[in-house]
Amino acid sequence: MRICPSLSVIFDTCCHPSSLRANSRLILEAITSPVSLQPVWKCLSVVIACVILCGNDHNCQVDESVVKELATVLCTSNPIQAAIGNQGTLSTAWKRKDTMGDVTPVRLLVMLNEDNSIRMDLRSGIPDSVDELIEEVKRSCGLGGYVRLQYKDTDFGNMFVNLTSTAVIKDLSVIKVVELNPDSTVVLYPVDPTVSSFPSAGQDNYDDSSGSPHTDDTVLFSSSSPESLRTQQWPKLFQIPLFSYDTESQLHRGNAEYMKSQTRLTPGSKMLSDILERLSEKIYTYKAYPTDADFSEVAEALTSKHPCLREPGSFNESYGWKQRLKIKMANYRTLLKAHNTSAELTVNSLKSKSQEEAYPAKCLKRPRRAEVNHFPSLPSGETPESLEQERISLLTELQKRNNRQTVKEKMAKTFGYRRQEIVHKKPSIEDILDRWPALFQMEEINAEFLRITTVPLETKFFASLDKHSSKLLETIRKKAGVVKERTASILQILDETVDINIRRECILKALMMYLGEPVQHLIRESQNNLESEAAVLDQTAMAIFISTNDDPLHPTKDIKLVIEGVEVLAELPSVATAFAMLFGLIYTLNLKYPKQLQFTFEFVQKVLMELEAKKMTTKVNRLNTQLYRPE
Repeated sequence: MRICPSLSVIFDTCCHPSSLRANSRLILEAITSPVSLQPVWKCLSVVIACVILCGNDHNCQVDESVVKELATVLCTSNPIQAAIGNQGTLSTAWKRKDTMGDVTPVRLLVMLNEDNSIRMDLRSGIPDSVDELIEEVKRSCGLGGYVRLQYKDTDFGNMFVNLTSTAVIKDLSVIKVVELNPDSTVVLYPVDPTVSSFPSAGQDNYDDSSGSPHTDDTVLFSSSSPESLRTQQWPKLFQIPLFSYDTESQLHRGNAEYMKSQTRLTPGSKMLSDILERLSEKIYTYKAYPTDADFSEVAEALTSKHPCLREPGSFNESYGWKQRLKIKMANYRTLLKAHNTSAELTVNSLKSKSQEEAYPAKCLKRPRRAEVNHFPSLPSGETPESLEQERISLLTELQKRNNRQTVKEKMAKTFGYRRQEIVHKKPSIEDILDRWPALFQMEEINAEFLRITTVPLETKFFASLDKHSSKLLETIRKKAGVVKERTASILQILDETVDINIRRECILKALMMYLGEPVQHLIRESQNNLESEAAVLDQTAMAIFISTNDDPLHPTKDIKLVIEGVEVLAELPSVATAFAMLFGLIYTLNLKYPKQLQFTFEFVQKVLMELEAKKMTTKVNRLNTQLYRPE
């Protein structure tokens, strides 16, 4: 074996036992010298062996501390150990790829703001995690503090969407840097719906995962919003929360026994109470008044995750759990009502009703169309008087120029106060327009709809309309008879234009005709005098007024929205945008769908927006089936 020359002193010392102890420090200094580190490391094991053997052959007592120190140096001087250690060249998958792999460099365009963007080259390829990419962006751009990244999503019209995985980043991708203030904003990202079936030590028993149909949507809520605001729709797949440790232990053993012998577990009173209470709390995070179908989903999810709780006597082995959940949920609402902790429950109590409405089931303020925050509580520490002052201050802020951010914050802060006023007092459109003029701006309609449903209005509406357009047109073209005659001219215009706004308008008109509803009830043409036509509208009517061109292939000149004879929006960019704004105002102002257009709005709500899509009318359900029928 060829020994490094720098270790000759070590072997000379080891051969002379009388000086072994005296020169042990010299051995360590030679080993830990930065000169020839790797050859030294290769021979360290030989050195330790020599020290021990020399001591044994010469009846010399070897100090144990010497051997320990030499062994420690052996471990810490290992180049592989240093490389894979903290901050080492091989400490992460990305750094290993940078050091050892043959990767293709990636070029990114980083947008810092509207007028400032830089090019960034990742010679080591795309990092495996978003956190590593954020750190690389901050290092390259000289940024500090808290930031998040957005990428340009081609599936949604090149809109910027929050980056939750680096898998979507390719060469020549465009990413946007958004600076965050951790004390004022909370960013909600999609979460993994998988949860552990057995709790580990120190694990929280509360499960925040969700299978919400729109968890991929980016939502920002101001810190001034009340903590009681719900942040997600009812999930497609209900996730059973973790119960207490004792309950989970029994369920774990019961499930194992059920897999072996099909023996079902009979829960005791304590265990049963824990299960029902945790499930009620989880249900309340989505809805205060779940439907029968919702209870069925929860019961089936429970028996699916814990098969030992199945009931052989019911048709789906979970009917008993469904009935127990209904009773427990009613008791849970009563408890919250008694503590006066939920405005949406207190408003429906008999104490809050007038003598004319003092009946249990009369004038209930319940969500009808998947409103997640239908009657929210006021922000913590706020009163109706203080929020009324905020409303007055908001009117003043509206008169100022370049004051969009302040208006936005005040609208978010007064959401609960404004929503309670609209739902409980049912003011007219004129009164709402007078008290809350900012509510009739396109940005605030989008924001208010997002607060009420947790679903983005325009983004979801246009994305779903474009997604289903080909199938929808195919279904409409196959229809014969009166529908074919009525849609012929509309489809001809659609085939002759490439303007996306006109195509969307034609699809919406053809949809109304297919559902047997008159287009003129919603979209009305006006050449000159809008005021005279709006004045004759019935007080519950709503319509989109457009001034048309002679050429149907070019966009219209002016588009206005009228509700109850009041012009609420003007100079809208397209009919499709006006339709989306009208749908948003129906939610925002707590209005009912027009009877003549109930199928059209039901289709938009349940098929396009995917809000409360479990139960549809026969006509809408038939069309929905056609859209998802395979080729």
